[in-house]
Amino acid sequence: MPTAVLDIPVDFAECESCSTRTPPDDLIHTADAEEVCASCASELDLCQSCDRPSRDVAQTVDEEDLCAECRSGLSECDDCSRYTDHITAVLSGGDVCPDCAEEYSTCFDCNLVVADPVSINGDYAVCPDCREDYDRCRGCQWLFRGCEYYCEDCARPDHSRVHDSDYKPAPDFHGLGPLFLGLELEVRTSYTGYDDSVKAANTQLDSLGYLKDDASVSDGFELVTHPMSFDYAMANFPWSLLPRLRLLGCYTDGEVGIHIHLSRAGFDSPAHIYRWLKLIYRNEPAVTALARRRYSEWAQFDPGIRAMAKALAHGDHGWGRYHAVNARPTDTFELRVFASSLRTRQVQAALAFADASVEYTRRLRSGDVARGGWDWSAFTAWVSTRPQYAPLTAELSALAATGAFIDLEEAYPCAS
Repeated sequence: MPTAVLDIPVDFAECESCSTRTPPDDLIHTADAEEVCASCASELDLCQSCDRPSRDVAQTVDEEDLCAECRSGLSECDDCSRYTDHITAVLSGGDVCPDCAEEYSTCFDCNLVVADPVSINGDYAVCPDCREDYDRCRGCQWLFRGCEYYCEDCARPDHSRVHDSDYKPAPDFHGLGPLFLGLELEVRTSYTGYDDSVKAANTQLDSLGYLKDDASVSDGFELVTHPMSFDYAMANFPWSLLPRLRLLGCYTDGEVGIHIHLSRAGFDSPAHIYRWLKLIYRNEPAVTALARRRYSEWAQFDPGIRAMAKALAHGDHGWGRYHAVNARPTDTFELRVFASSLRTRQVQAALAFADASVEYTRRLRSGDVARGGWDWSAFTAWVSTRPQYAPLTAELSALAATGAFIDLEEAYPCAS
């Protein structure tokens, strides 16, 4: 009699993912300590280190997919969310991988990686903590390390510093705008009085300005102020310095001048700039008489530049800088017409003309122009009713008494 075949019962287990009953030997062990069927396992990612499927696979900076167990010794980058065994802490930021750390700045002083760097004079960056070690120089406004009032270049009390001609510190604005004026006053000195003149100028200017060498002033210096509103200049410029420099032997001649930078932001519009340029160029005879020099190779009333008034008003910078109005600077117009002076009223009148010419043309409209608004007489009549421009009115009166404005139209015919 044949032996009967007995049915051996088989034990089944449930897939921990889908609950399907599956023979135990067919279940797959995941990296997450689960047992799942082959179907569920196929839907999981495979760890490239232990070759097990996992619900929690993440990428490393080496583009390797690892399960949680295999990456347990690694750290997650807060920026790219990849894992790495080398993490960099970012000041004011998070922990990042080497690749992401390259996107940040490194503090020049402490060498730490920083999320919010602070620029030091546009040359390098430091972290906010190291920025506390810097002070702003009262002379040039640049940042420097230390706790003094002045950087090495501007250091007091020897007051002997005359900067190179290309020295250009960050502007420090004084007063209320919108128009700011920057004065450049070229001065000649006697050989024996140079040191005392430099000391006196630096002492009285303090943080309002500085001295520079200038190629056109071989035996002197150029006194330069930070941007000032006209009212601030009248009240706070050290006017007593001018007679003091005269006493020390300083002087001016026909080869040195006063240059006044007018902030472009102080004009309302291109139309305003155009009206201002036209006022100056249409009145060349009167402007040069007021400026006390009829012709200067350093401040030419070039017909070609005059014809470009509309283009200059809309951002064209023309060519060269030796014009009555130099349009080359990005942020200013440079009025170059005035002869230099150490007479207080003459320097004040130059600043007053710069300010008054802008304010007069600010409200000038086509109807005003048709009624002679660009005429010199209309401008000076307007100036005479404004007390703040008293130095300009006084200078105009003094020049008129000498006959400076007689027969100007005949000598210099006015074009449109």
